[in-house]
Amino acid sequence: MHATTRRAIYRRLQAANPHPTTELEHKTPFELLVAVMLSAHTTDKSVNAATRKLFPVANTPQAIFDLGVDGVKEYLRNVGLYNGKAKNLIGLCRLIIEKHGGKVPSSRETLEELPGVGRKTASIILNMVFGQIEIAVDTHIFRVANRTGLAPGKTSTAVEVALMANTPDEFKKDAHHWLLLHGRYVCVARKPLCPECIIRDLCEYKDKTQAPKTQEWVKASATRATSARAPTPRKRATAGRKRAAPSRKK
Repeated sequence: MHATTRRAIYRRLQAANPHPTTELEHKTPFELLVAVMLSAHTTDKSVNAATRKLFPVANTPQAIFDLGVDGVKEYLRNVGLYNGKAKNLIGLCRLIIEKHGGKVPSSRETLEELPGVGRKTASIILNMVFGQIEIAVDTHIFRVANRTGLAPGKTSTAVEVALMANTPDEFKKDAHHWLLLHGRYVCVARKPLCPECIIRDLCEYKDKTQAPKTQEWVKASATRATSARAPTPRKRATAGRKRAAPSRKK
């Protein structure tokens, strides 16, 4: 993809959503860390439903740690893989208390040492909390980057490297949110909404979803088909004469 096309894509996404942000509900850096960790392999909707109950009761490392694994599970039952996430969450709180004075660590190395925190989660925290230029890649961003031609890659890491190298500097801070939201609501997995897409003319995806045919188009098509099948008056007259000929011979 040409650099000017890539820049045009980001300009349109920016114009449509000048101040993008996560849909995970949070009020503090720690709440964001917990929400992002819980969001792996599940929806933001289910995470928000869980944290709306959990955070009013416990929203600090010490308060959640005091709940224990079984206590946390009661709040996470609607979250995918909640058993493992409950254990990770208590382990995460323990390390933050013991090694970081109850505060969210600010480096990739220390973040990825926390249970349940991988590269994607660390990148989001570094970007949103500490203002570092990172483009976390999830399944939505991986799909959008490959379909559009924005940053093709066979792995999430390859796509991340390509996005960091190819994205113009002025768009890097918000690129994660723009691409994630575009993948979640427009460039969806099964049937992308190409007719509604604001970057469809810039996208390199070959199998774009076609716009549905309108009622007017269907009616006009049916009329054309009927007209093509119906014989003209001259043809009907000629056909009649040909059918009458054998009777005269008799």
